[in-house]
Amino acid sequence: MVAIPISIDVPLQTDEHGKIRIGGTRVLLELVIRAFWRGETAEAIVDSYPTLKLADVYAVIAYYLTHRAEVDAYIQQADANSARIQRDIEVNYSPDTLALRARLRALRDEKRPGSS
Repeated sequence: MVAIPISIDVPLQTDEHGKIRIGGTRVLLELVIRAFWRGETAEAIVDSYPTLKLADVYAVIAYYLTHRAEVDAYIQQADANSARIQRDIEVNYSPDTLALRARLRALRDEKRPGSS
């Protein structure tokens, strides 16, 4: 007979900066959830982040599906913090750096599929 576990531990750990990571890896929760949003399978996510364990990815996805509002709020806050940090950094860019970034973005956009 197979023993049915009462609960499964969700392999999420908060680091010293308040970022949630999967298991003992440096892979962020939001990276796995965004991959899930794009329709990637757990196996494809592990292929993208080979330090992850397949069972951990399934556990995290199951956790997300049962705690969607909390995880979505965490991801929104993480995105807002990232945008704020990016703005703070860009305030100190020199005009030459801003021009270089504009050229690099234009090159990137030209190489994207569907661009003319």
